[in-house]
Amino acid sequence: MSAIDELFARTRAENRAALVGYLPAGYPDKETSIAAIDAMIDGGVDLVEVGLPYSDPVMDGPVIQAAVVQALSGGMRVHDIFDVVRASAARVPTVVMTSWNPVERHGVGAFADALREAGGSGLITPDITPDEAGAWVDASKERGLDRIFLVAPSSTDARIKMTAAASSGFLYATAVMGVTGARASTSSSAPVLVQRVRKVSDIPVGVGLGISNGAQATEVAAYADAVIVGSALVRALGDGGIDAVRDLAKELRTGVERA
Repeated sequence: MSAIDELFARTRAENRAALVGYLPAGYPDKETSIAAIDAMIDGGVDLVEVGLPYSDPVMDGPVIQAAVVQALSGGMRVHDIFDVVRASAARVPTVVMTSWNPVERHGVGAFADALREAGGSGLITPDITPDEAGAWVDASKERGLDRIFLVAPSSTDARIKMTAAASSGFLYATAVMGVTGARASTSSSAPVLVQRVRKVSDIPVGVGLGISNGAQATEVAAYADAVIVGSALVRALGDGGIDAVRDLAKELRTGVERA
């Protein structure tokens, strides 16, 4: 079992969803991003997504885009992310969320080696599908890393089945179409999407895009295996610093456990 498999075995035994938190590496600088992830974990996050800053984001909303621009302006580069992963992975399972281009340019095998050496558990790759990811599938299997692909409300049943079969660790279900960002309410299509996945696979399903508070975390935790929060935590860091990240993580964890 991978570290992520063990995490979901534990949360399922505890009859609760896992709380997954995202922050971009290097925002507002490398050291602060590491401290913010520590605060997120202190607040109750079970699994960390470390964002790899990229100049041409595919699905990031304005909050994350602004943070990524600042990280890149501060000199954050691909090789720096492994230091952030190493610090996070010492405490909880940690994955990198990244556009595919930086991985390909770095070298798929070299990136996988560096991720494993840093203690990372795998990759979330929002802009590459399993049928296009042969090099990553091979490299990750050779190194025991998890492959976390995405499904959306628009995915066909056949696509959901194929994507779930190709994924490991968990499957990322995007609750809404479009770019990321905290929203006033969660998507009504998310529970339906989770049920569609469960008809073809028993892989844990994490729901993300739009969750911003404890009440929404409770709502999503009632039907998903993981509650994924990104933009709200990034905004908390920008507006209130590390303490605000910890406080929001605590609120989200309380919401998850309430479900």
